[in-house]
Amino acid sequence: MNTNAFGSTKKLAGIAVLVAIIILLQAVFGAIPLGPFTITLTMVPIVIGAALYGPFIGAFLGAVFGIVVSIQVVTGAAGAGSTMMLEYQPVITIVVCIVKGLVAGLVAGLAVKSLGKKNLYVGIIAAAILAPLCNTGIFTIALITIFRPLAEQWAQSADAAAVASFIMVSIIGVNFVIELTVDLILSPVILRIIQAIRLNQGSSFQ
Repeated sequence: MNTNAFGSTKKLAGIAVLVAIIILLQAVFGAIPLGPFTITLTMVPIVIGAALYGPFIGAFLGAVFGIVVSIQVVTGAAGAGSTMMLEYQPVITIVVCIVKGLVAGLVAGLAVKSLGKKNLYVGIIAAAILAPLCNTGIFTIALITIFRPLAEQWAQSADAAAVASFIMVSIIGVNFVIELTVDLILSPVILRIIQAIRLNQGSSFQ
């Protein structure tokens, strides 16, 4: 019987493992430097959790990822660009870090919930596409609006003709493509993991 919003003991254990993986992956292995920012490879456990346990848990795992990123930003481990954003708008920078992860997990869970009942693999593919899209998309929106003065400064440093071209090439063109490629390549692995855990736990999608 479910005793709380997170569900049964097995479900809690599974979520705890995913939280540990997210923290370890992001803090130790998941931050690849790219210019003033870093690329994250932590969307995979978020997609797995969202697919296994539903949108609410996906959002929770995404928020955990966002909190870890926020800590990295505050400590300077997230790259020079993130440090400049923190100095420019500290509160909004932390909010963006958490919200982009939370939305990525939520949308991934909704994708699997709506599409996975008919075709699990299609649902996972959709989640693998939408999670990094939301993560990078929200960051990009913040960059071209709230943090536009910084974006203009970085564009000038990179000898880019315009802020838009700098963002498209340096952030969306590389960051998003790498995150998306990793998620898509690992989609068959994600599918097998989810099927194995569901069989072991005897659970269905939330």
